[in-house]
Amino acid sequence: MTGSQEVEGSTPSGSTYIDLKVILIIFFLCNCLYSLQAQLVNYNINLFNSGNNLCYRIPSILASNNGDLIAVIDERVSSCKDLKYNDDINIVIRRSLDNGLTWSKIEPVVDYPVGESASDPSLILDSKTNTIFLFFNYMDHVNEKGIYYLKYVSSKDDGKTWSDPVDITNQISKDSWKNDFKFITSGKGIQTKDGTLLHCLVNLSKGTHVFGSRDNGKTWFITNSPVSPGDESKIVELSDGSWMVNSRVNNLGFRYSHISQDFGNTWISKIVEEVIDPGCNGSILSYEYQGKNLLFLSNINNKKIRKELVLRYSDDEGITWSDPKIIYSGEAAYSSMTILNSGDIGLFFEADNYRRNIFTLINIDQLLKQ
Repeated sequence: MTGSQEVEGSTPSGSTYIDLKVILIIFFLCNCLYSLQAQLVNYNINLFNSGNNLCYRIPSILASNNGDLIAVIDERVSSCKDLKYNDDINIVIRRSLDNGLTWSKIEPVVDYPVGESASDPSLILDSKTNTIFLFFNYMDHVNEKGIYYLKYVSSKDDGKTWSDPVDITNQISKDSWKNDFKFITSGKGIQTKDGTLLHCLVNLSKGTHVFGSRDNGKTWFITNSPVSPGDESKIVELSDGSWMVNSRVNNLGFRYSHISQDFGNTWISKIVEEVIDPGCNGSILSYEYQGKNLLFLSNINNKKIRKELVLRYSDDEGITWSDPKIIYSGEAAYSSMTILNSGDIGLFFEADNYRRNIFTLINIDQLLKQ
């Protein structure tokens, strides 16, 4: 053979170069998409695994003043049944000192004798006094089965130790509500710019009310005007000081938003049709990002079943919401969010038909780019 000659069946060198270039571009794009997802959800850690006669449900998470993470949950003995039907529910905790990379062992926070149950934990940080309030609903199945009491314990050392329970039922409910199905909604409350502590209380026959404290938890109040419709709800403060309550509504297929500009005396309510929901507790928080107030909302992106946990954001005070970003595509339910010292979002949620309770870290920069 003289000179260069192509072998039969081979690809010309120019085409080979083009094909390799196309392959490399495709590989690069796929790798970028994978990297974006990997950076959005940095890691998943199963903090509480149901089994061995224990069911862990109803997650709540909070970052303390010093950055410690506190993950709180129901420890339901024998079954996953709710407070009214389970006489042995305790509230337990795990803590992280490194933004959720490692966690302490499971420790009890509220543990009554069998026959008395504590359920549906929720948290508020009073940053002015460095006090963490852990609210829960209580029932004495032996002496007052069916009667709900509303209590809290508190910590002044970032969740290392906790006070004895304090009963605030008479402060945040009415005498005529004694036999009603009422409960403090699980997850988180907030502290407003002026220092007021705010949270939500559900009375299934009287509506969802906002309750709170103006004196750092010494005394508590409840608003007279309920939001409607609304089951388990979360509250945030908007830039102008207005209150926004985002609510689960059963059998509707969407969530509801309620706004008050007069500290809960009156409410303007609207259906949020771009946020579909099967009737499941979600989480909402506000976060100042590059000089602008953003709202983040985690919930289930399905009208009928509890599957596909997503995260949305709003840059216009909840008037509109972004497309949903999938955090977990499998079975999922309740979720709770907090902002870490790193600026990322810590998300704690139920997964896989309540068998696992997962902590994941969300990178806000990557979330907003997608």
